[in-house]
This record gives sequence, C-alpha cells and structure tokens, in this order.
Amino acid sequence: MKAEIDARLPRGIPLATPSRPRLVVIGNGMAGMRTVEELLKLAPDLYDIAVFGAEPYGNYNRIMLSPVLAGEKSVDDIILNSRSWYEENGIRLHAGDPVVAIDRTRRIVRSKNGVEAGYDRLLIATGSKPFLIPVPGHDLPGVIAFRDIQDVETMLDAARSHRHAVVIGGGLLGLEAANGLMRQGMSVTVVHVTDSLMERQLDRSASALLQQTLERKGLRFLLKANTAEIVGPDRVTAVRFDDGTEVPADLVVMTAGVRPNIDLAKQAGLHCERAIVVDDTLQTYDPRIYAVGECVQHRTATFGLVAPIWDQALVCGAHLAGAGHRRYVQRATATKLKVTGVELYSAGDFIGGPDSEDLVLRDPRRGVYKRLVIEGNRVIGAVLYGDVKEGAWYFDLIQSRTDISSLRSHLLFGKTLCETQAA
Repeated sequence: MKAEIDARLPRGIPLATPSRPRLVVIGNGMAGMRTVEELLKLAPDLYDIAVFGAEPYGNYNRIMLSPVLAGEKSVDDIILNSRSWYEENGIRLHAGDPVVAIDRTRRIVRSKNGVEAGYDRLLIATGSKPFLIPVPGHDLPGVIAFRDIQDVETMLDAARSHRHAVVIGGGLLGLEAANGLMRQGMSVTVVHVTDSLMERQLDRSASALLQQTLERKGLRFLLKANTAEIVGPDRVTAVRFDDGTEVPADLVVMTAGVRPNIDLAKQAGLHCERAIVVDDTLQTYDPRIYAVGECVQHRTATFGLVAPIWDQALVCGAHLAGAGHRRYVQRATATKLKVTGVELYSAGDFIGGPDSEDLVLRDPRRGVYKRLVIEGNRVIGAVLYGDVKEGAWYFDLIQSRTDISSLRSHLLFGKTLCETQAA
C-alpha cells in the first residue's frame, strides 16, 4: 500500500522524512537486497530506504530458477524477501518499475512510471543482461534467454505444447536449462561453439565424463557448432548452422553469456569500463554512489557467481552503515552443477601453469574423477566428478593456502585419511 501511495506523489517530492538520510537502491535482486540486509544488521534505522526493481516480485533466488524449471521447486519456494519483509523493515518497494534515469546533480532518480526519489546515498545493483547472439531470426517468437521467472514460465508453457528445444551454450546455465526442459518432456539439443562442455569450469576429462552422463539421460549435443540463423517465418522452427545443416526447434534458449547491465550508469556519467568501476569499498567514482554484483568491475574483474557477490554485499553494507573498516578482497570461487544425478565440483585455477603439477584419481567403474592442481606445495585448483564430498575441504585448502607437503600422498583420498595419517 505504501508503494501505491508513493507512486501517486507529485514528481520531485522527496520520498523520505527530513530527519533521516535517504538510500535509494536500483535493482531488487540478490546483490542489492543482500547488501540491504547487511546494512540493516548494523544500522536498521539509519536510512529511509526505497527500492526500485524491474520485475513485479519481491527478491528471489535467481540461482534456483533451474530447479523451478525442472519441476523440483515452485516460484514460492525461491522467494527470499516477501513483500511483507519490505513493509516490516520500512522499505518502499517499487516492484515492476525500473529506474530509467539518474540525475547526479540533483541527486534524484526517475522510474519508468515517472516516480522521482531523492537520495543521499545510491546503491546500483542492476546485475547483468543475457547476450542474444545477433544472428538472423534471433528476435523471432520462441527465442528467449534464461534469466528470470518470466523466462522460466515461457519455457514451461512451451514444454506443454511443443516438442523440440535447442539450447545454445554448453556452459553451466545452458546445461541446467537443457536438463530442466528435458525433465519437462522436451527433446533437447545442446549447441556449443567449442569442443568441450563447461570449458571455463572443467578440464577435458571431466567435461567428457559429464557429456557421457548427460547423453545417457537423453540430451543430445552438437559441439564445435556455429549458429548461422534461427529459421522460421512467424515463430522459430529450426536452427541452421554455418555448414548448412539444421536441427528442428520449437523453442530456442540462448545461454551464450551475459553482459554487465551498465547502460543506466553510463548515461549518468559514472566511470565504466567493462562494468561500473568500484574501489575496495564498492564505491564508484562518485562518493555518494555504490555498486555491487554482476554490474561491477573491481580491479579489472567482473563477477557472475554468488560467493564473491555475498562478500561485496558484506563490505558495501558495512560502509553504508558507517562501519567502514572492511575492504573487498577477491577470492577463489567454486562451481557446482545443479543437474539431478550429476555430482560435479570445480574450484580455483584448475588449468595450472608451467610450475604446477596434477594429482589425478580415475575410477571408471564408479564414475569418479578427481584432479588437484598443486603449485609450491599448495593446492591452487580442483576438479571433482562423481564424488564431490571433499569439495569444500579442497576449497578451504585453496583459500587458506595450506602447505600440503605432509598430506600429499593421501590428498586425493580426502580429509579423514589425511587427518588419520597426520595423527
């Protein structure tokens, strides 16, 4: 009700009481709301807070869209902050009304529906947007990305009335989309431009094992395939490749990557390179404006996994609260695939370099593959397939830079054996 009242206020009326500074958050996703949660822990009454989001929902767990598509969870299951949470914390939520302009001189943002809100501090958490390969036909009905609840609903609707799906992109997101569509009864072909799946997270051995497992489940793969055209007069009917071959398609899901969503920040004159440039406190070049999540660039790096974004939220929330002693430090990240029946985990630098060496365990009968990358008596990377229960322990070894000299001969067999031998 408060949001409806705010929307009727005349333009230019401050959306806050004069007694408290005003914080406006652009983006109602995981990064922005996690930052607000961290802020509320430290200073629950410091700001008058308004949040603008493009989607007509409260904050939800975007990572769990794959289980929703697969039918393992409902949309209600993945809601992180219900509308009542915003009300209980005195936050005005403008859901389904994205900000379209930032006036840094007047310190005002303007939304699509014409709502203006003044700010003393501004948090930009606009995330990223999917990259649709600009081939002929990419804008046909039936060609979508896999990014939000609406995309999932479109896929579920297609599965009820159509048979053939093509997923373009054999990375983490593409395989999760393919698995979900297959679970919904569609015949799914995964198209990937390189010769191995999830090449950013897996070495070739683990990738080959993954492909074999998913093929046994019923997925089909076309590797080293370049999409030339999406075919169809009124709706997609096929995908054509640069060698002239085609596969039928009633639905095409593009998961060929994302781009930081920085259009709004660039229009406002904030310093951007690949993304919005921030310092170790997540502050932009404008000291009143902070940014977190997939829209930021920190020391040349951009981010797509949740762990570093949680770290950013912790640091940014502290600085917004006036408890600004924290600094954001990039750390190794881990990846786990969310496909039913597939156990896969990778972390750190699994490629290695001229001074690194590999410890490898292969057990074809059990379908287990482990590879640890060692450099200077420290674990710098890990790839696990089929048995991932030690993943968190290896990740801790990577992050803590533990000297594993005394554990080396037992390292592949896990923490328990290593601790037994050490004792």
